[in-house]
Amino acid sequence: MSRVYTSPRVLPLLILGFASGLPLALVSGTLQAWATVENVSLTEIGFLTLVGSAYTLKFLWAPLVDRYAPPFLGRRRGWIVLTQLLLAGSIAAMGLFSPATNLTALALLAVWVAFLSATQDIAFDAYSTDVLRAPERAAGAAVKVMGYRLAMIASGGLALILADRWLGWSNTYMLMGVFMGLCALVTLIAPEPELDSRPPRSLSEAVAAPLAEFFSRPGAWAILLLIVLYKLGDAFAGALSTTFLIRAAGFTLSEVGSINKVFGLAATVVGALLGGTIMARLGLYRALMMFGLLQAVSNLGYWFIAVQDTPSMLLMGVVVALENLCGGLGTAAFVALLMALCNRAYSATQFALLSALSAVGRTYLAGPLTPVLVQSLGWPVFFICTVLIALPGLLMLRGYRGLINQLDA
Repeated sequence: MSRVYTSPRVLPLLILGFASGLPLALVSGTLQAWATVENVSLTEIGFLTLVGSAYTLKFLWAPLVDRYAPPFLGRRRGWIVLTQLLLAGSIAAMGLFSPATNLTALALLAVWVAFLSATQDIAFDAYSTDVLRAPERAAGAAVKVMGYRLAMIASGGLALILADRWLGWSNTYMLMGVFMGLCALVTLIAPEPELDSRPPRSLSEAVAAPLAEFFSRPGAWAILLLIVLYKLGDAFAGALSTTFLIRAAGFTLSEVGSINKVFGLAATVVGALLGGTIMARLGLYRALMMFGLLQAVSNLGYWFIAVQDTPSMLLMGVVVALENLCGGLGTAAFVALLMALCNRAYSATQFALLSALSAVGRTYLAGPLTPVLVQSLGWPVFFICTVLIALPGLLMLRGYRGLINQLDA
């Protein structure tokens, strides 16, 4: 099993996954922390989550990525490197504004970064679906998740420490832009897919054919609902987790950043490698069920923090480690599910549609509703509710066990 992780088709996905994950925290959790320490209101912070709408709507322009390609580096890598270079400059530019004095301008720039990031995701997800051989799918999904979550640590925990102790917010965002630029170098040397699938012959075919092919399958609508529900509890628990740890639990910016960097990093690496190994042995359905249960139960860790009278660094470290471990396991299985659902001829559009649906809960439910629930229920009861929110997705997964097993055959 270890050999598959060093495959020339699998290994580059670590850095490309890092590039995919880097912008998300910079327009969500890290931006949330910046706004929090500059005393932006909780309601405005909650609505900042809407800047990530591009992640939900990316299926609208995914057919363009399927149909057209830049005149360099092939059908998928051309789009990846183009968006990476634009992201490098745009992320750095975010450091020129402040949420306390230029919240609107910063939010608009964050929307642009989210759009570029979502476009990179369209091309990257299609590339990884196309380039991996079937036996490499579990390992590839795990490596993607590991790279993605390492980026979340870098642009989340590490960024908080750098902003608080060393560089300040402006220079931290500029450094993250440099990281993105370096990732483009790996895109240049990543291999092309062995099978060069024919692109759609027209834009109308690029729009209609992927949808027609997907909805011709039995249980298509049920699969879409499952995708929305599977990580919904996780989305609610994480929507204002940074604000909770700083404002409600009483930890400092550096403490939150340090714990995320150390414990989060270790748990991310372990979770991603375990995810690929366990999936290869259990199969897709059993991995989805086991990992889904674990990521739901791990939300109770935030409840433990919420009911403490004094902040405990040890407790926060354990909770962050469990959240990263279980969340990484669940995401690895979820990504493998999305790849298994895609037809290679339309992988950009179909993967974008499926992954965008998974962001519906995070963007349009968890973001706006979490402040309302917290204010009405309090943090401890809210985190218990996030476990209950996860249950419908697991029950639906159980009901469509046969369909999931067919994908894994």
